[in-house]
Amino acid sequence: MNINQDHIPVLFKEALSALDIKPKGIYLDCTFGRGGHSQGILEALSPLGKLYGIDQDPTAIAVGQELTMTTKNANFKILEGNFRNLTTLLTLENITAVDGIFFDLGVSSPQFDRPERGFSYRFEGPLDMRMDFVDNDLTAAQVVNTYPEAEISRIIQIYGQEPAHKLIAKAIVENRPLQTTLELVEVIKKALPAKMLRQKGHPAKKTFQALRIYVNQEMESLTQALEQSLALLKPQGRLVIITFHSLEEKIVKTVLNRATYCEEDQIRSKLPIALAKIAPYELVIKKPLRPSEEELIRNPRAHSAKLWVLVKR
Repeated sequence: MNINQDHIPVLFKEALSALDIKPKGIYLDCTFGRGGHSQGILEALSPLGKLYGIDQDPTAIAVGQELTMTTKNANFKILEGNFRNLTTLLTLENITAVDGIFFDLGVSSPQFDRPERGFSYRFEGPLDMRMDFVDNDLTAAQVVNTYPEAEISRIIQIYGQEPAHKLIAKAIVENRPLQTTLELVEVIKKALPAKMLRQKGHPAKKTFQALRIYVNQEMESLTQALEQSLALLKPQGRLVIITFHSLEEKIVKTVLNRATYCEEDQIRSKLPIALAKIAPYELVIKKPLRPSEEELIRNPRAHSAKLWVLVKR
């Protein structure tokens, strides 16, 4: 199997460069997906290096297990679970510190394109949207069909940043039960005024994003995973993150700023002589990297991607 056959890794070269991979190092890909970035990390490692991939999607786990079985990738192992439990997952492998950690927070293209997953507003499918079928019983169908109107409105507003959240929530309650993705799409379209329907972008995009984030507790999981990642880095170890929307950016900025801020460093910076900073972490780049024009032409889904890099001193 070609693990990249239906998924184009975003900011691929930039992410590998940012990780500053040591051939004998230990690395963690917290969002294995279809293995695109992991393959690049593996190619930079020597047989003495090690890469662990984490994912909770059954299809991703199958791809990872197949990759593990190949002789060429004997130094790779897929770990099944949510990255909010990354410390526990690594402890079970007797790993307590790593040289680099990578997050690609975009939902992989194949998941969007498979109707049975329920992520896409372009295909008919069940209102599911779960990344984890085993440990997560909550589906998008349960949210839209059982939650109070006010709570549905809040979810769409906070996680989708949808201005018409009240209109959409009201329409959902008036038209339920809803069982399929396209049923929900039609309800959303009918709820929105003509002016909003003429705007750029699919009218259901923000609502679908909100439901997916809520069902999978993505923001809570991300905060926990980033905090654990900081504690796992070895000196000179790097944390590399690719975000795709403002909710993720807000969390990443908060965690990174808190990790790199030191009041004493602020005082020292005003002195007439240069003194070494004492904050335990440092931003490698002050502003996140964006995809090149060439990449955007090749992969339009990369248009909102931003790459952030932190190093432990």
